[in-house]
Amino acid sequence: MGLSPVPADQVATVVTTLEMRVRPPLRPIPPSRFRLKRWTAPDVDRYRTLFRRVGAPWLWYSRLVMSDAALAAIVHDPGVEVHAAVDPAGIEIGMLELDLRHAGECELSYVGLVPELAGQGHGRWLMAEALARAWRPGVARLWVHTCTLDHPGALGFYRRQGFVAIRRTLETFADPRLIGVLPADAAPHVPLLARGSAPDSAR
Repeated sequence: MGLSPVPADQVATVVTTLEMRVRPPLRPIPPSRFRLKRWTAPDVDRYRTLFRRVGAPWLWYSRLVMSDAALAAIVHDPGVEVHAAVDPAGIEIGMLELDLRHAGECELSYVGLVPELAGQGHGRWLMAEALARAWRPGVARLWVHTCTLDHPGALGFYRRQGFVAIRRTLETFADPRLIGVLPADAAPHVPLLARGSAPDSAR
């Protein structure tokens, strides 16, 4: 057993892939003051704003570094459904993205709420809505991935919903806080090692 060094300007994470092969028993969706609003062909800047608000604490960055054309090709695809979770005033406080581009399966690409709502039970509502929308005629497999950068309760939460872990992979990528994609104070649970190389825009 050995340790593999990771460059100071990189982040490493263990990614766990989970799946469901059988639709879970129907159950009531928990009551909530929030609702989901479908975004059809969303504006890419508006999408990135919500993506950043929800995902910055967990170093979500992939959709932030795509070109407008590449991002639009995904979120405007008829096989991809983007939903914003909104509060009673219409303010966006979360997101759900379902990818149905592969026949017979659905990926929960992104599901999450803004950090201010963490630990209040709203995740159960959002996941119930996700399962209700994902399991539809023709879907035989539902899958999702989480990683060690996510909320520490994420893996257990998915397993309690009925997902089964099937694979682990290692991922490394340039620390998005050092290249100006996310602020330096994002994801404080992940140490920022190469502070001296952070651009002014990331500070």
